[in-house]
Amino acid sequence: MSDTSSAEILEGYVVDDGVGGHRHRAHKAWRNAETIKRLSDRLIGLGPFGLGLDGVLAWAPGVGVVYSLGAGALLMGQAFSAKASAGTMARMAAYLLVDTATDSVWGLGSLVDTLFPGHLMAAKALQRDIEKRHGLPDEIDPKTRKARKPPKAKKGRR
Repeated sequence: MSDTSSAEILEGYVVDDGVGGHRHRAHKAWRNAETIKRLSDRLIGLGPFGLGLDGVLAWAPGVGVVYSLGAGALLMGQAFSAKASAGTMARMAAYLLVDTATDSVWGLGSLVDTLFPGHLMAAKALQRDIEKRHGLPDEIDPKTRKARKPPKAKKGRR
């Protein structure tokens, strides 16, 4: 049987080979995208709106652009690692371009950048792509889309 990118084929199913497997890398990218979107655009949630480092740093000349470019590069790196589709990467690039372009204009651009959650939108696009191909990471609850809490220890005798 030929080796298909370090995965075994068993009765028509591809079995991921663990930490080195593509599914594992995609789920790691999903979790990293979650962290970036939370830091960039949802540190403080105000209903459907949020504020993060991207919106706060947009008001510091030059700093906002550097942060936006860095966070955007990290997201695109995660997309390459997860082997996201070309359409997803193009959508992500468009969101990040708009987000970074508004950062470069101080004042009105800073206000727009504070309100435009480009990193969040790009991260969600990547996460949807990963979910479509690999499902959610095992520790993520599909209903709440947050990490499952470990079960509480039962009280009793020791």
